[in-house]
Amino acid sequence: MANPGETTAARLLAFPGVRRVPTPRAELFDRQGFLSAELCQALIALIERDRRPSSIADENGDAYFRTSETCDLPAEDAAVQSLEKSLFDLNGIDPAHGEPVQGQRYLAGQEFKAHTDYFEPSGRDFAKFCSVAGQRTWTFMIYLNDVEAGGATRFKEVGKIFQPEAGKLLCWNNHRPDGTLNGATIHHGMKVRKGVKYVITKWYRERPWGW
Repeated sequence: MANPGETTAARLLAFPGVRRVPTPRAELFDRQGFLSAELCQALIALIERDRRPSSIADENGDAYFRTSETCDLPAEDAAVQSLEKSLFDLNGIDPAHGEPVQGQRYLAGQEFKAHTDYFEPSGRDFAKFCSVAGQRTWTFMIYLNDVEAGGATRFKEVGKIFQPEAGKLLCWNNHRPDGTLNGATIHHGMKVRKGVKYVITKWYRERPWGW
């Protein structure tokens, strides 16, 4: 493994049920039923309790770019600790390199337009977000519920759309094999058409979190 803030395709594919999207453009994986229904419901309750309007790292003037609500989940909560253990069993990434788990809620009509998870080196706040822990390495996202209509995650550059499904995990490497940032990981949290969508996201960094 390159460093303790990363995992590998071989490690992920050794975990039962993990599938890799057949594309050379990105390391992108999914796994159905990664979390139990009970754990999903416990995490939803935490999101409902602490949610606030979402923001983005570098404002782009589009007030409708990210219209969900979000929250940082408390590390001491039993449900969050169970989630963290499940992620470590899967990816083996040193927990010190992880950001706090973030939860999001999308109502009908809300979305997160096409974006990448890494911080743009040319961004106004790049130094602010990367000076301590470095760049984001891997993203792990889990849908917590089925959605009545809409709410898919679309990776346009690799021609793949994932539909929300309770407990389903998506994960991807934000870098290419040569270490450069991978623009093909751009993805769109598409509008929810009916119902509500809940997801959690866990990002890992090049260096220990340290904030």
